[in-house]
Amino acid sequence: MILCIETATTICSVALCHNGDLIEKKESPEEKSHSALLTVFIQDILKSAGIKATSLDAVAVSKGPGSYTGLRIGVSAAKGIAYAAEIPLIAIPTAELMYYGGRAKGEYDYYCPMIDARRMEVYTALYDKNGNEIKSICAEIIREDTFAEIISKGTVLFFGDGAEKCSRIIKHPSAIFDESFCISSEYMCKPALEAFNNKNFEDVAYFEPFYLKDFIATTPKKNILGGDR
Repeated sequence: MILCIETATTICSVALCHNGDLIEKKESPEEKSHSALLTVFIQDILKSAGIKATSLDAVAVSKGPGSYTGLRIGVSAAKGIAYAAEIPLIAIPTAELMYYGGRAKGEYDYYCPMIDARRMEVYTALYDKNGNEIKSICAEIIREDTFAEIISKGTVLFFGDGAEKCSRIIKHPSAIFDESFCISSEYMCKPALEAFNNKNFEDVAYFEPFYLKDFIATTPKKNILGGDR
């Protein structure tokens, strides 16, 4: 029994899985709702299932990349549960769990999950139809020729909240875009079970989200006293 937490994007999502199968999930697309809803979703799911956190076999969390704040909130909650319940902590790369969601959309030669970043940039990775990682996660600036080589080899499904940027620039019959795809904690069920069976656990004390790029804090033009900086 694994509790899965996904907060890498604007969606706050929690799922309970048993042997890789979804038991129940709760999620909300409301932006900036993670801090208010995450613990409520966790409590509701555990209560509905009639179990306590100590009855879980592990807790899994989306490790990133993605929203700095969202990842920080999700990882903090997962670490808190793992520590208090004395259960293993599992971290799943966000692009990997998205691959499992993309597979449910149909069969293509390649799957390219995309997470929106700044301007014309996306966090993206590439998987073949068997789930093998062809290209590891990286930050890409979208241009007409960014994915030309892989598109020439077969059909590619571009999906996630960064796919819209790509669809405006890349025009090719082998490039398929799914801008309606929504990331979800339920896509963590199978990779989390695999990680559990392989005992691929994180150190609860030292694990940190994978931000990919350093977080850049903006400096306000005016300070709280009203004077110009």
